[in-house]
Parts: sequence; structure tokens; C-alpha cells
Amino acid sequence: MNMEQFKKMTDWRKQWDHFFGEDFWNGFAPFFDNSHSQLNLYQGENEVLVVLSLPGLTKVEDVDIFINHQTLEIKGKINFQFKDFELVQEGIFQGKFERTVPLPFTVREDRMKASYKRGLLLIHLHKLIPNESRKKISVQDADT
Repeated sequence: MNMEQFKKMTDWRKQWDHFFGEDFWNGFAPFFDNSHSQLNLYQGENEVLVVLSLPGLTKVEDVDIFINHQTLEIKGKINFQFKDFELVQEGIFQGKFERTVPLPFTVREDRMKASYKRGLLLIHLHKLIPNESRKKISVQDADT
């Protein structure tokens, strides 16, 4: 898409916003943005459970999960294929997806578990509890 086409598309959207109101497109956001896949976040005292609805995932290798401090990132793809059938109407999402989830606390890197069962991706994480004990640092004589 060249810059002129992009400008025309932006102008078109501004005209629609002016006519229908700026909030008009917000109602369509879930249809345009697949990052709004169905997700529940459950918190225990020292644990968090993330449940993401992923119907049609055929291989767990098609999902990547990353943790960065208090952020969970889930990327993957879903591809429905039915031999001898052509897609006529689409209402179930398929294709690449990406979801970023802010977590209520920093999690331990050594206690992470993910499983896929009956169309649900379950990610079980444990809270990182800082070690409050004092640690002695030895001093080396730099003159010798």
C-alpha cells in the first residue's frame, strides 16, 4: 500500500467517524482485533491461573508462551482444515494470534506449567516471593 492509498483510507475513516461518531468502531473491535480472544485470569494467594480459549489448536507446538517480569505473552496460530470442504462462512477465528496479559505480580521462572485440554490453554504460574534474608558481601583487598 503506497502513502496515497493509506491517506485515502485514513480520510475515509475520519469521514465515517464524523458521520457515525468516534465510538462507532469500538463495537467492532473484537471482530477486527484477534487479541481479544477469550481469556480468564484467576488469582490465588501466591498463584495465578490464566485460561485462554483456543478451539481448534491441533498441535501444542503452534503456541509460544513468554514471561517478562509481570507480563505474559501468548503467540500462535490456529488453522482449521477439512478435507474436500471449502470455507463459505467464517465465525470461528483462525489464523495467527497474539495476546499480552499483564499479571498481578512477578512470577517465578522455575514454577511455570502450561497445558492444553478441551480447547483451553491453562497456564499456571507462581508468585515470586523476594528473599528477605540479608546476604553478606565479602570485601577484597585491592591493594595486594
